[in-house]
Amino acid sequence: MHCTRPPSVGAAQGTRIVRKMAAFDRILRGGTLVSSQGMAVGDIGIRDGRIAALGQVEGSAPEEVSIQGLAVFSGIIDTQVHFREPGLEHKEDIESGSRAAILGGVTGFLEMPNTNPATTTPEAHADKLRRSEGRAWANFGFFMGAFPETAERLDEWERLPGCPGVKIFMGSSTGSLLVEQDDDVRRVLRHGRRPCPVHSEDEERLRQRKSLISAEPHAREHPYLRDAEAARLCTERLLALCEETGRPVHVLHISTHEELPMLWEAKRRGLPVTCEVTPQHLTLNEEDYERIGTLAQMNPPVRSEETRQALWRAVKDGLFDVMGSDHAPHTLEEKSKPYPASPSGMPGVQTMLPLMLDWCARGELGLLDLARLLAEAPARLYGIQNKGRLAEGMDADLTLVDPAAAWTIEADWLASKCGWSPFEGRQVTGRVEHVMLGGEWAVRDRALHGGPKGRMLEFLSPYDA
Repeated sequence: MHCTRPPSVGAAQGTRIVRKMAAFDRILRGGTLVSSQGMAVGDIGIRDGRIAALGQVEGSAPEEVSIQGLAVFSGIIDTQVHFREPGLEHKEDIESGSRAAILGGVTGFLEMPNTNPATTTPEAHADKLRRSEGRAWANFGFFMGAFPETAERLDEWERLPGCPGVKIFMGSSTGSLLVEQDDDVRRVLRHGRRPCPVHSEDEERLRQRKSLISAEPHAREHPYLRDAEAARLCTERLLALCEETGRPVHVLHISTHEELPMLWEAKRRGLPVTCEVTPQHLTLNEEDYERIGTLAQMNPPVRSEETRQALWRAVKDGLFDVMGSDHAPHTLEEKSKPYPASPSGMPGVQTMLPLMLDWCARGELGLLDLARLLAEAPARLYGIQNKGRLAEGMDADLTLVDPAAAWTIEADWLASKCGWSPFEGRQVTGRVEHVMLGGEWAVRDRALHGGPKGRMLEFLSPYDA
């Protein structure tokens, strides 16, 4: 669906017109309310930090704001970020990473455990929660990291406050976390119930292929050294372990067309498998190694144009459950090291929604798809309470965008401490205008409003029962 301007459709499917004469804290008037079920022009009445009324809202409020021409999403949730704190704060920290998130329309983030120290104990997890209080601009949750030595404790630890679950690295990336042997992965999967997000690359093959590097290395070799077969092999192993143990698994940042039929088949057979795609793998291809060198380097790699097109077909066919940014910043000094000394990863939490709005404007997908991939499905996958849907009683976390605004991503807009993006200079259509967190303004007219308001997310997975 082409979405340069949301239509005025009155009562579209999925949106109920209500009339309520009541007092509200705020009323937003005349926006296009977007869900996976449809779009409708309507109002939002907010009271006590929650959505109190939707549709044709009759009542009064100290603040009433016209949002005509803007599309309104339930707050965007980024299910995969690396904010580098503690231990690597020169690249990013919770304050700067969440500031980038909220400016990009992301109201909630789930942060990965490969910090220093890694988040592999309740004490390390509690430390991240303490660091976030009063500093996080968006709502937060922190994954525990799987480690063979602590596998038997993970069923208890995955239910810690502020924890969505346990992350498994079957292939090494930034940091020391690694669970590469099937016996160890099996033990992790058998100790817990919640979906396990998994970095799926075969570590043995990655080690073997390091020797194939050329005499004069260049970042263009990255998708050759970390080839599609490394991802295919690992995902094949993971799906077999999922079937054996019955544990839900969530395969992160799919980057190959070889994995797609395997995932389709697993879902057809009813295995508890979900999967993610990133804006990077949908937007960049191997030609970008020539254009921006190591700034295009990430794990798993950006690959061929043929692969990018295959990922897009899978998006349109509904294979992917969620989209995550895999925000993984490094300094320009670090990225400027000659390959392969350059670290893998790129920032993305601030540019994820603008990039995908631009793909909407190009006709590749619709606003309804974004509501599903970036809000509804993330909340459902991890059981995030009171988030992800535009509905009465839900928290008033709202992302308001102008789908028709044309602009250019520039360095002075970027809030990440690393200070760069592979998408600098890219012209896009679709811009984040305002963001609300718990019924309070967090971003007004594209600028931060007030101080950090982020709170710990609450999780109750459907698998907890």
